[in-house]
Amino acid sequence: MKRIATALLALTAAFAAPVHAAPNQTPDVELWRLDCGQITVRDLSVFSDTFAYAGLTRILTDSCYLIRHGQDYMLWDSGLPAGLLGAKVDPSAMFGPTLKVDLPTQLAQIGVKPDQIRYLGLSHNHFDHTGQAATFAKATLLIGAADLAALKHEPLPFAVDPAPLRPWLDGKAKTDPVTGDRDVFGDGSVVMLAAPGHTPGETALLVRLPRTGAVLLSGDVVHFAEQWEKHGVPTFNADRADTLASMARLQAVAAELKATLIIQHEPADIAKLPAFPKSAR
Repeated sequence: MKRIATALLALTAAFAAPVHAAPNQTPDVELWRLDCGQITVRDLSVFSDTFAYAGLTRILTDSCYLIRHGQDYMLWDSGLPAGLLGAKVDPSAMFGPTLKVDLPTQLAQIGVKPDQIRYLGLSHNHFDHTGQAATFAKATLLIGAADLAALKHEPLPFAVDPAPLRPWLDGKAKTDPVTGDRDVFGDGSVVMLAAPGHTPGETALLVRLPRTGAVLLSGDVVHFAEQWEKHGVPTFNADRADTLASMARLQAVAAELKATLIIQHEPADIAKLPAFPKSAR
């Protein structure tokens, strides 16, 4: 009986302290928005499996984020490949990606070197979020376990390119696959939230800042604001039901925490955070 009681107490404690609980002490956390390129979409209808947005074009932002937690740094997403620097947009292509400045150049402006990045967190495995990853090969890679596995699939899923993640796939850099939610620093201030649907291992990122409050980075749960209202599911998403559930989860989290919800590909959301090199605190 004593052994059973002990086990029940342990189980109760586990459920009483979820990984995304608010931190007991406010950590020293800072957040920067980084420019990781933009993508011209010639036919926006591919972002709806219910035939919305037909004939529309749009420019989507590609944003990355640097989080300072005390003396540690985490990079959230690594944007488009540096090989696209200065690239001209192909007027006939469905997707036209281009890049004005790379991540090391931006980090140098605030005195941060690539080797200082402790964690490289990827919302998912698409090329526009992994492009400059290899620059940070000394960092521990945090990525959804299902998305990590998909990097080895044949044929590769839509928009997946393993090349930027070769240091981790070859075992030369440290990988920490994520299942469920992940409290990155163990104090509730930076939490990866499971949000599958766009890809099987998609995640969003919750950052609690001392002054600004909660900031919720969407990954690719949605790509632009209208998808919230229309429940828009791209034709290339991995799972429709999971996508809708993840959309509902992020909206509920944002409402509960009164969080600033940022769609990483939405140009209208850029002004929700200070313009680089200023930070949110």
